[in-house]
Amino acid sequence: MFTGIVEEVGSIQSLQAIQSIVTLKIQCETILEDIQIGDSISVNGVCLTVVDFDSDSFRVQVIKGTENKTYLNQLSRGVSVNLERAMSGKGRFGGHFVLGHIDEVGYISKISRGNNSTVITIKASKQLLNQIVSRGSIAVDGTSLTIFELRDNEFDIHLIPETRHSTILDEKRNGDPVHLETDMLFKYVERIIGSKSHGISEDKLKAYGF
Repeated sequence: MFTGIVEEVGSIQSLQAIQSIVTLKIQCETILEDIQIGDSISVNGVCLTVVDFDSDSFRVQVIKGTENKTYLNQLSRGVSVNLERAMSGKGRFGGHFVLGHIDEVGYISKISRGNNSTVITIKASKQLLNQIVSRGSIAVDGTSLTIFELRDNEFDIHLIPETRHSTILDEKRNGDPVHLETDMLFKYVERIIGSKSHGISEDKLKAYGF
């Protein structure tokens, strides 16, 4: 499990595809401090398992099922990626519950840049939009963010200077894909109240004590 607080921006050193498995070699520093084979690392929000590491990089493997749900197969050498180690029981919980299981790939439709913040508009499916509410949480490329405005087929997120500096989101352009994962608690609520066909509204959440 992760928090959506990106620890470090790493860089893809190489991609190697053998049959249905793609091996990514990722250069970084902070993530290597206590890394072990078998550790879970969030790479742009996707939970992947460390299979090897050395003094300046680690390797993870992407299987076909994961590749089909993400845009990891579109990455290339030199591309930056958001990295986060699995949540430690000893640390503070600064974001929200993030599993690293991508719900879908959304696409950036608009970027409005200001002095103090950047507003990014993301198009997503109706099914995903039914699992979010305005001022709720969502993970975008593994970054825990607040949904500032929700519309029929898209939503807005705001990037403060710190988020722009510490993640890859400031490098995004119109049309770029992003990994989206909705709040795990919302999924449980949706399941419990049996409203999958109608989604979750703020009124429903309030009625059930949220």
